[in-house]
Amino acid sequence: MKDGNAKRSPKTRRRDAERSRKLILQAALEEFSTHGHSGARIDRIAQAAGISKPMIYDYFGDKDAVYAAALTEAYVQIREGEQHLALDALAPDDAIRALVRFTTHHFREKPWFITMLNTENLRGGETIRRIHDAAGVQSVLVKQLDVLLRRGVAAGSFRDGLDPREVYVFIASLCWFPVSNVHTLRAVFQLPIDDDWLDRQAEEASDMILLWLRPRT
Repeated sequence: MKDGNAKRSPKTRRRDAERSRKLILQAALEEFSTHGHSGARIDRIAQAAGISKPMIYDYFGDKDAVYAAALTEAYVQIREGEQHLALDALAPDDAIRALVRFTTHHFREKPWFITMLNTENLRGGETIRRIHDAAGVQSVLVKQLDVLLRRGVAAGSFRDGLDPREVYVFIASLCWFPVSNVHTLRAVFQLPIDDDWLDRQAEEASDMILLWLRPRT
């Protein structure tokens, strides 16, 4: 008699493997963002994912490899979310606003993204420099933003000579700071930072960015 595994088709096994991988990565994102690289434990990742510890090692390798995969996944998820915006179908100004709104929303709804990147920067970028496809993951956004900026130039809305990487750094900076520093900003400046405040800030950040992109006289 054949066992259950033998009866499953290769397609089903691939689907199960992909599902297990996603569960592990999401659990790893939450574990590393909560406890940092040194404090994270594979046992807790296994428990949260509902996957055995040996299987995690089979999929990824040691703890450093799991961390590297989770860090990559953090970038993959935000880049995938940006693809759903269909920026090419929007007018240049509307596309910039859509990207700013999405970026602010992602930072709010995926708090582990900020803490994962903070952790990696505190480690001096040790892991990200070793991830061979890190630049490739980001290139999708860079190319898309480059096309958007060129459309804006052609329409007379944006000035020429803008580097899409620098434009994104500007966008991410304005969206990042209020979310990553929400507790200290509330305490020090007594700002009523909530969802409505952050939504308004995203719109005002869009205004600032669009003014910066305008042709200079």
